[in-house]
Amino acid sequence: MTRAGVGIRTAQTRSERMTGQIHVYDGAGKGKSQAALGVVLRSIGLGIQNLSQTRVLLLRFLKGPGRTYDEDASIQALQRAFPHLIDQVRTGRGEFFGADEITKFDRQEAQRGWDVARGAIASGLYSVVVMDELNPVLDLGLLPVDEVVRTLKNKPDHMEVIVTGRAAPQPLIDIADLHSEMKPHYHVAKEEGIAGIEIYTGAGKGKSTSALGKALQAIGKGISQDKSHRVLIMQWLKGGTGYTEDAAINALRQSYPNLVDHQRSGRDAIVWRGQQQELDYVEAERGWEIARAAIASGLYKTIILDELNPTVDLELLPEEPIVQALLRKPRDTEIVITGRCKNPPAYFELATVHSEMVCHKHYAEKGIDLKRGVDF
Repeated sequence: MTRAGVGIRTAQTRSERMTGQIHVYDGAGKGKSQAALGVVLRSIGLGIQNLSQTRVLLLRFLKGPGRTYDEDASIQALQRAFPHLIDQVRTGRGEFFGADEITKFDRQEAQRGWDVARGAIASGLYSVVVMDELNPVLDLGLLPVDEVVRTLKNKPDHMEVIVTGRAAPQPLIDIADLHSEMKPHYHVAKEEGIAGIEIYTGAGKGKSTSALGKALQAIGKGISQDKSHRVLIMQWLKGGTGYTEDAAINALRQSYPNLVDHQRSGRDAIVWRGQQQELDYVEAERGWEIARAAIASGLYKTIILDELNPTVDLELLPEEPIVQALLRKPRDTEIVITGRCKNPPAYFELATVHSEMVCHKHYAEKGIDLKRGVDF
């Protein structure tokens, strides 16, 4: 049977891999750290469902406590609720610096972070170790690349390692099982009032996880800074159950019921072009009605429209109502749209941020199964 179009993997019962992989997210586009946060959210959700399976270390280089990030409060909330599932370490100073501005403190902080990473990897305690912004640390020469590569090559078999940041060194890319480059695209938004539209697309991994990371950042902002910052996560083509992020999102909803809403639409099955069922159209429209009303209401400061792109690409929804809704969105509402598509819809031209996840390497291409708590 020939399958055409864009098929989205669902969380149906399937075989899954036990061996952890090494992920590298780099490039000049936005979404690298957000993708790592999305995996953190999924892993915590898996741990909530089954306490014995997962523990996450979120190690954030170049993001010292001297600066506040939107996601800080939501990570702290998850740490308070589930201290057995997540550890966080921040190192470095709180501002940007170049190669000609490196200080002794910068080298000490980089080494402190790497000492934590080495200990975590050697311990085997963690199922996921995130080293956010390690790539620029290596690019600045704050740590020896060969030592990092050697340590990662000898990680425990079960451990997933995620490395983010611009300018990943080639030796690290060489040992990676997955390498996604976030490539920026630039559009001129000609209409007023549409600042704040972000699009994540492409064949590489990191689109939905970037959106989940963005949601986590927005929830954190609502917890700590702007109490009116309400978030909607609307997901198409992902019906059914088994998505590990759901448990973590539900935990945040219970603690902060006025901050986050989450809706799914679609069948619990992959939809292929030419094989659409009537229910696919009904579910796509149902999801859009929720999204359209949310955009028009002004109630939400951040709206995630996950997998909207393939929904349009499969012709389950028309483009023009989406364009009009985005043109009329409230000025302070930020909208994040994700998903791959063969035919970019017209609303791409409205984006102020457009990152294409370019797939340079993916373990799935080698026939390696996806992993619950990481990939879905």
